Amino acid sequence: MIPVRDEIRTRETPVVNYLLIAVNVLVFLLMFSMSETSLDAFFYQHAMIPANYTDGSVNFGDVMDIFTSMFMHAGLAHIGGNMLYLWIFGDNVEDRVGHGRYLVFYLVGGLVADLAHFLIDPYSPIPTVGASGAISAVLGAYLVYFPGSQIATYVPLPLGKFYKMTMLPAAVVLGFWFIFQLFDGVAALGGADVGGVAVWAHVGGFVAGLMLANLFTSERRIERFVTR
Repeated sequence: MIPVRDEIRTRETPVVNYLLIAVNVLVFLLMFSMSETSLDAFFYQHAMIPANYTDGSVNFGDVMDIFTSMFMHAGLAHIGGNMLYLWIFGDNVEDRVGHGRYLVFYLVGGLVADLAHFLIDPYSPIPTVGASGAISAVLGAYLVYFPGSQIATYVPLPLGKFYKMTMLPAAVVLGFWFIFQLFDGVAALGGADVGGVAVWAHVGGFVAGLMLANLFTSERRIERFVTR
């Protein structure tokens, strides 16, 4: 299933969500304007590498890599898919929690997602990049806040050759997405090839979003929106 938009309009301009998308795109353009050698070096200097945290020599740069890796992507499809989901779901979560809280929530969600990936594969020397862990947290929060929101979604028809757009509740779209990630994660534990995707970061981020959503909600903000 491929979501394309939701039905909820924001009451305020989601400036932080726009900024996050802009930074991700700018970093992507910067990275892929580099030579292949420089790009490889950039990945190893600024991506989150689990093995760096298990060799006993963690430094400030390693800590910062957890956050810089959230704004790095490995290709056009990678950033395209991530930014699509952030565009659809992030604005409403920001509208619900407020600009400052949304930024903190996003970064904390990404941090928890990286932690989940680290716990599953702590000795991996492979650079881990992408906003999907943080965005997974946004999806979890969206499910808490707007489970009945209707999402315009392309769903595959029989034989999987064509797609049809239909309106589905967020609980269905995001629930299906999470189950798919969970199955992939379990398969990866069994040695299956999941295309180099850090699926446990997705699972960890989503669960973090579910658990942190109410903590980041401002009751005064909800009341102000309801009584407008």
